[in-house]
Amino acid sequence: MTDLRLAIVTTAAQMNDALAIRRAVFIGEQGVSEEEEIDEYDGDPAETTGVVHVVAYCRGVAAATGRMMVHAPPGEHPHIGRVAVLREYRGQGLGRAVMLALHNEAQRRGYAGVALGAQLHAIPFYETLGYIVSGEVYLDAGIEHRWMDVSFGS
Repeated sequence: MTDLRLAIVTTAAQMNDALAIRRAVFIGEQGVSEEEEIDEYDGDPAETTGVVHVVAYCRGVAAATGRMMVHAPPGEHPHIGRVAVLREYRGQGLGRAVMLALHNEAQRRGYAGVALGAQLHAIPFYETLGYIVSGEVYLDAGIEHRWMDVSFGS
């Protein structure tokens, strides 16, 4: 994809960009409530710890986002979540770019892999990134998910 810029969120403006994408996708399209979608990890990045947010800008427009909870208990992988791509930008590799940026950040921090709860329709996408399904179907915000994880090669 040409004219793609990935940013680790460090400013309030970037955080607002990430939240605008999530509001459009999860609240607007999927009907998740604002109370379930936005939490204590979505505040001012200068004051919020334990989480890394990424935003993908396509031709200057905030088009995709994701976040990773970086304080995993010993022996566990950090958790990626809130991965969203605006409808008009889907199928252009932005979700993959966000995921790879989060993978790179996890590796930079010394983690051997990452985990996530995938909506059922998104499982094939995550499988293309090497994720393996584990566990049964569960509901999160009224949407069916399955747990998935990936280990990084040595």
